[in-house]
Amino acid sequence: MYSFMGGGLFCAIVGNILLVVSCATDYWMQYRLSGSVAHQGLWRYCMTNKCFMQTDSIAYWNATRAFMILSAMSCFSGIIAGILSFAHFSAFERFNRSFAAGIMFFISTLFVLLAMAIYTGVTVNFLGKRFGDWRFSWSYILGWVGLLMTFFAGIFYMCAYRMHECRRMAGPR
Repeated sequence: MYSFMGGGLFCAIVGNILLVVSCATDYWMQYRLSGSVAHQGLWRYCMTNKCFMQTDSIAYWNATRAFMILSAMSCFSGIIAGILSFAHFSAFERFNRSFAAGIMFFISTLFVLLAMAIYTGVTVNFLGKRFGDWRFSWSYILGWVGLLMTFFAGIFYMCAYRMHECRRMAGPR
């Protein structure tokens, strides 16, 4: 049980770091504009070594930003619940922290999936046609890897919960 929780905690910490870095950096998309290379993230866009804030309040930008922030926050709360699941407090006998941590990681996975799906759909259908020579960049890829890490953290914690429940049902030996 503890090996599942340890593996889940490792995946969750790495996933949360990847989500925060992905959300904060400016390399979600790279493209050529007027002969120069430009790149953009969720918060800024940069052209010819000069960066500008994204001041447009477009719904898909706001939705992607919100879901990425919610994903990082729910992953962080899952990490806290995962750390607490190593400690056994008698006051929380009816509340299983490994189950709560697994649910929080799955919620984080759902939020990042929504953010990535919105960004991908709009980029491919709208921005991809506007900029002829473009590609997704490393910040975007970190978001997808963060999704996988939070998903596997949820799987690990659900396996730990399942092992705990099976041992509890079997009773003392």
